[in-house]
Amino acid sequence: MSARRAPLVLWRFSRPHTLIGTTLSVLGIAAITGTGGVVPLLLALLAGATVNLFIVGINQIEDVEIDRINKPHLPIPSGDLSLTAARWIVAVCAVVPVVTGLLTGLIETVAVLAALAIGAAYSLPPLRLKRFPALAVGSISVVRALVVNLGVCLHFSDTVPASVWALTLFVLPFSFAIAILKDVPDAEGDRAHRIFTFTLRLGPERVLRIGLAALTLGYLGMAVLGPLLVDDAHPVVLAVGHLAALAVLLIWARRAFDDFTGFYMRVWGLFFCEYLVVPAAVLLG
Repeated sequence: MSARRAPLVLWRFSRPHTLIGTTLSVLGIAAITGTGGVVPLLLALLAGATVNLFIVGINQIEDVEIDRINKPHLPIPSGDLSLTAARWIVAVCAVVPVVTGLLTGLIETVAVLAALAIGAAYSLPPLRLKRFPALAVGSISVVRALVVNLGVCLHFSDTVPASVWALTLFVLPFSFAIAILKDVPDAEGDRAHRIFTFTLRLGPERVLRIGLAALTLGYLGMAVLGPLLVDDAHPVVLAVGHLAALAVLLIWARRAFDDFTGFYMRVWGLFFCEYLVVPAAVLLG
């Protein structure tokens, strides 16, 4: 791998949609709580990015043969990144967030260690939780909803405001939906390597319906209960923003199987928007 191509390969290795999601999570919560300065924000962004890269990196290292079927464009199966280089990247990304956590405090350290441990357990033997659909989905949901939102919030603030609690509760069903929908396009490789996801157990149509139900529950909860219970956010922005996102989702879902990977990435786009809508509602509130 040439030095000129290295940044692009690293970007692809990071699974950009997950990295963007983590970055927006940190920035969104920082906007809600106040950062307390540039250094705490930069440390949170660095910790979030490296934890994210560790989790997706260890998964790619362990799933090379599966990815040769499902995602041959990824850096390792395509030959753009060696396993040795990938292991070095992951090792560095395991150390850096622990150091940032130790520099910033106990809560940050616990959050980082929890995310790293769950990410490792998801992909690595002997646990390899991804083999068990409920545990796999639970792992992703816990990290995205609880560890990221609450850990980052407590990095910036001594208390958790109502808007962050609401965001955390919203991201739980959203992360669940992401976790089950991501396996729909990967059925061939998962079947070949005996990873019995919900898609293989229930079928892609039922998984889509379950995912949409979870997303609808989250959006309606934020649109209806948010204005009543979240006292630090503008109620109209909360209601209108979430109802509009739900309407867009349901329109996209009508043609989901025309290009399921494209649909799945658009769902991630809605995840990104959540960390714009809620901070906007708080700032306007």
